[in-house]
Formats: sequence, structure tokens, C-alpha cells
Amino acid sequence: MSECLQTILESYRERVDTFILQQLNSLEANAPVLRDAMRYSLVLGGKRIRPVLVYLTAELNQAPTQQVDYVAAAVEAIHAYSLIHDDLPAMDDDKLRRGQPTCHIAFDEATAILAGDALQSWAFTLLTQAQQIPAHTRLTMVQTLSQAAGLQGMCAGQSIDIMATGQRQSLEELEQMHRLKTGALIRAAIQLGAQAAGISKPAERQALDNYGAAIGLAFQVRDDILDVIADTETLGKPQGSDIEHHKSTYPGLLGLAQAEQKCQNLRHQALHELDTLPYNTNKLAALADFIIQRNK
Repeated sequence: MSECLQTILESYRERVDTFILQQLNSLEANAPVLRDAMRYSLVLGGKRIRPVLVYLTAELNQAPTQQVDYVAAAVEAIHAYSLIHDDLPAMDDDKLRRGQPTCHIAFDEATAILAGDALQSWAFTLLTQAQQIPAHTRLTMVQTLSQAAGLQGMCAGQSIDIMATGQRQSLEELEQMHRLKTGALIRAAIQLGAQAAGISKPAERQALDNYGAAIGLAFQVRDDILDVIADTETLGKPQGSDIEHHKSTYPGLLGLAQAEQKCQNLRHQALHELDTLPYNTNKLAALADFIIQRNK
């Protein structure tokens, strides 16, 4: 990763984490343990790729960063909720996330379920609080994020994933699952950034969405590769968990070399879409490179 991109990622990660903690700590602590579980899962670690995508897309049209903070935090809250529920015994039953005990291990299963529920609803509250963004745009944002999180996005992908465990999926089925489970929120992050910045031309919005679709799938393909080649300490979660859970993966269906080539092809698709835009997209291009080169 280039020094410039590393600085950008660290800067925005620090910004969104600080904002998240300020907003969370301002909430009335009716259930202190529940708020602790929410905080634990939100700041447990991670690269903050989705909030960074919100910020970088909003930057294209010079949206004031202060109005984007609420949007970036909302996306991260949805992501954190999905990870809490994904790790539950009824789902993947993982005990390690980002090198730390998962929420249901650090607290308990009931608290983890409620923390995920609370984070999901809090995300939409955050969107409504972005007062500098016009009300009609905030309404569109609520629709964008809710679609990405529900039956048209992550929840559908997770359901397909559960139903497919122990079965061999075709490449088409695997891609559809990941475009929903992982890709939907990444695409939504970019769409939300564009909405916050007032980017409204259909061709530009479509190019950004196509970029998001490409890097969203590339992110998951790289995850599948890392599950094979990385170790648990580097990943921050159990290495080989996909194999252990008898899940179809891109290396499993294509072989490692072809899975890596697919990552490269998706990167090229993403960069092609950026080339059509009348903005400085260097940071988004660098992020596409990072996604396929990361080691965790």
C-alpha cells in the first residue's frame, strides 16, 4: 500500500471512529452493557473501507466533510451489525474477529443479538441527523442503505450462504451470493457518498455504481484467497474457516491462480469505470489496488 493511501485510510479511520464514539457516548445509557457491546463491536478494529468509500466519493464533488460524517458512521454501524450477527452460533459460529473475541464471546449471545439490532436502527437515526443534507436526499439515503442491508442485499446474501453450506455452488451462484452479501454495502457506500455530494448525472452515478460492483466482488474474491494463503494471526480471524464450514470459494472453484486473475480483471473493470468520470479519481483507483493487494 502506498504511503499516501495509508495516510488517507488512517486519517479517515480516525475521523469516523472519533465521530462514532462521540455520537454513541451522547446517547442515554438506558442499558449500559448493551451500549458497551455496541461500542466494542464498532471500534474493535478493521480497515473502515466502507466509510472511506463514502468520504472519497463525496470528495469528488467537494462535499463538506462534516455532513458526510453521519453517512460514513451509518454505513459502519450497518457493517458492524452484520459482522456481529454473522459470527453468531446460529450463523458462522466464529469466536475471533479482527484478532479479538467476537461480540457473543466477549459478552453473551443475547447481548450480541441486541447489539446488532441496536446498531442497525442507530444507523438510520444517524442518517436523519445529517441536517446539512437536504431532507429529500436523506430520505433517498435511508432507502439506499435499507435496500443494501435487507432482502435486496446483505440479508439475502447471508441466507444464500447458509443454505449453500455443504453444497457445491456454481460460479454464477457464488458471484450472486457475494454481490449481495459483501458487494451490496460497498456499492451503497459509494452511492451514499455520491448522494451526499450532489452527484446526480445518471452516467456518473452509473459509472460509480459499476466501480462499486467491481471492487465489491474483488473484495470477496481476495477474502477467499486470503482464507487459503494467510494465517490466523494476520487475518485476525480463523484461517481456513471457509473450508472448515464446507463453503464454496473462488480458489476452490477456479484454483488459486485463476482466482487471483479474477481479482486483477475486476480491478481493471473498476479503473475503466473511473476513467469515464470528470473528476480526480486517483484515490478511488488507489483503493481498488489496495483491495486486491491487502493481506488481511
